[in-house]
Amino acid sequence: MAWAYLTGFAATSVVALATASPGLVAERSRLLGGGERDDVVLSLAFFLLLYPAIWVACGLDRRFGASPALPLALELAALALFLAGYAFALWAMRVNAFFSTMVRIQRERGHHVVDRGPYRFVRHPGYAGALLAHLALPLALGSLWGLVPAALGCVGVALRIVGEERTLRGGLAGYTEYAARVRWRLLPGAW
Repeated sequence: MAWAYLTGFAATSVVALATASPGLVAERSRLLGGGERDDVVLSLAFFLLLYPAIWVACGLDRRFGASPALPLALELAALALFLAGYAFALWAMRVNAFFSTMVRIQRERGHHVVDRGPYRFVRHPGYAGALLAHLALPLALGSLWGLVPAALGCVGVALRIVGEERTLRGGLAGYTEYAARVRWRLLPGAW
């Protein structure tokens, strides 16, 4: 399953990079540049929880057999959910040329509200897809213990969304109206 995960992750990442606009690639290459200190700390924390911490937890779980064997059908369904969540997040990146790694208003790039594609359904589809993917990943890798860093990473993402919303409402023209039209941040009907 790890090989299937890595293959799917790599393939969708290559497609996303190959089809991304040069402006978006340059913006995302800044990594932590231009971000406020609190956002940088929060971003690093949830990144570490959603990526290496999940991998380490799942690997150690499998090595030491801490979780019971999960049914192959569950692992395959979770792998499909991972790929669907990741594809949804990449769709958001493809549609939104301002999909930065840091929360900031990109005035130098003509930043404006994006309300097409997945942004018609939720205000933060990149996060929504990433959370679905990373909650499914431990199950795809046959690990219940991997859900611990995944859940903690989700809390970090939720906290970041609250701060991001504050920045966007305060500095991006039309965002308040957009938020009134698209009520849900991550999950329609819930939040």
